[in-house]
Amino acid sequence: MEKLNQLISDFASMAWGLPLLIILVGGGLYLLVLSRFLPFRFFGHAIQVLRGKYDNLDDPGEISHFQALTTALSSTIGMGNIAGVAVAISIGGPGAVFWMWVSAIIGMNTKFFTSALAIMFRGKDSSGALQGGPMYFIVEGLGKSWKPLAMFFSFCGLVGAFPVFNVNQLTQALNDILLEPNGVETGMVSNLIIGFSLVIITSIVILGGLNRISKTASRLVPSMVLLYFVLVFIILAVNIQEVPKYFALIFTDAFAANNYSGDAFLGGMVGGLILLGIRRGAFSNEAGIGTAPMAHGAAKTAEPVREGLVAMLGPFIDTIVICTLTALAILVTGVWQTTDANGVSLTASAFSNAMPGIGKYLLLICIMVFSISSLFSYSYYGTKCMAFLFGAKNKKYYNYLYIVSIILGATTSLSMMINLIDGFFALMAIPTMVATIALAPKVLKEIKHYKNRIE
Repeated sequence: MEKLNQLISDFASMAWGLPLLIILVGGGLYLLVLSRFLPFRFFGHAIQVLRGKYDNLDDPGEISHFQALTTALSSTIGMGNIAGVAVAISIGGPGAVFWMWVSAIIGMNTKFFTSALAIMFRGKDSSGALQGGPMYFIVEGLGKSWKPLAMFFSFCGLVGAFPVFNVNQLTQALNDILLEPNGVETGMVSNLIIGFSLVIITSIVILGGLNRISKTASRLVPSMVLLYFVLVFIILAVNIQEVPKYFALIFTDAFAANNYSGDAFLGGMVGGLILLGIRRGAFSNEAGIGTAPMAHGAAKTAEPVREGLVAMLGPFIDTIVICTLTALAILVTGVWQTTDANGVSLTASAFSNAMPGIGKYLLLICIMVFSISSLFSYSYYGTKCMAFLFGAKNKKYYNYLYIVSIILGATTSLSMMINLIDGFFALMAIPTMVATIALAPKVLKEIKHYKNRIE
């Protein structure tokens, strides 16, 4: 068993290692250069599309642009925004934040391409319903001979969408911040109560299908972002004299050698972007993994570029806005230099420092909403993968497995299981990025046609 555990741990480390960094960052940079930053010139237009200016009820699809974005964001905004940022700063220092911004810019462009393709090459499932996502744009865009790659993506998604990691981290946060400090004994019983509570909340939403998931996400996501923004604004107001110094330090420290535990490039690029972010808190914006295109592929639109532009806003909100808020809260309070705490405990220290007594509990509310909302969208991704592999009529069975995995995540800390799921989640990037790079020229042509039509 020990050897098997080590084997799976090595598999997860390899999956999230340098090859994935090259695929995601190298591939993203290639797409950025190829498009000549073209999508970013449409940023204002993307906001107009998101607000519904170009909505057409007769367009194919199931949900609005706004619902597609919030469904995708509900999976990416999670523990990575709170714990992952803290880990990156503790290892790479303030300069790590700069490299997160770089990763977000690359991720915005990658997500534009993958989500545009999800609309451009939609396919039909076994029941005849229109579907979008990497598995469909691989088959429809590259041809039937590429179906094994689509099946590989779906199989990895089947495993990678299980929420064991997120649930495990949320249970730990509840124990550390709420229960244990207040004298409540934690163990199997308390973890089971948390697990079954999450099952009830999640079941009510996910068993209602995509429409209920998207409607719930469209209400939850804006609210949780606004709440988090207000809380961090209070922290910044309390420590206003420190804000200019640390904001400047993010830039000056990004290229400077430091004594945090390596250098800012290693701590920021590797830690904040991939290796430390997902291994310790959850991958921040998941650009290039292929989950978000499954949500954006269900958008009600006939214009691939429009949905790509809406999707592009995801990494901006997730990484540039929310991760930066977390980073500033940690930096201006000084807790990153005055405590040995790491991950979510470091962020909790920052909130407690600025808002004694209630700070950590307000953070816990944010953690709970962030984590619970992610449970909704990952179930949808898993059912789509199940439908592609085993037929649309069998996708409902995935939800039952999903519910069982929530209980497992709350009651066990099996690193073997968490590593296995993390590893498969990482492997989803291979088929997604291979197909995206191969089909990128078709997206470029579509951008030019769309630009001409708009003008």
